[in-house]
Amino acid sequence: MRTTFDFAPLWRSTIGFDHLAELVDSTLRQTGEDHYPPYNIERTSEDHYRISLAVAGFGSNDIAVTAEQNGLTIEGSKPEKAASEYLYQGIAARPFRRVFNLADYVQVKEASFRDGLLIIDLVREVPEAMKPRRIQIGSSPSGPQIEQQKAA
Repeated sequence: MRTTFDFAPLWRSTIGFDHLAELVDSTLRQTGEDHYPPYNIERTSEDHYRISLAVAGFGSNDIAVTAEQNGLTIEGSKPEKAASEYLYQGIAARPFRRVFNLADYVQVKEASFRDGLLIIDLVREVPEAMKPRRIQIGSSPSGPQIEQQKAA
């Protein structure tokens, strides 16, 4: 199986997406990824998202949520307790670490703990300076006139 991609055709028509190759490559290198705890990612509206992790057996003090630039890390670990004698242990309580890559301008709005689910709400807030704007083409040498394009 081939694990590297040739991005040369993409680079001919894009500018400033140099980190895309690194992102794809690092994602493909994560072999044997643990699927614990299970999670959902939903889009609640055009610029709002929600990550829900099933963390049964963990309390809000057992979980750390860290937001970084273009990344979200969720770690959970239970404090060491006296060994119990289980006849059957179906509720996993092992430590975990989940890392999510976030697109530009996606920020964590809030995190809550409800019914055994850790719910993290995300929002994409593009700054006004980064929104599309129309460039007027002028015939005078005074320079272009720029007007902000209204969002639809």
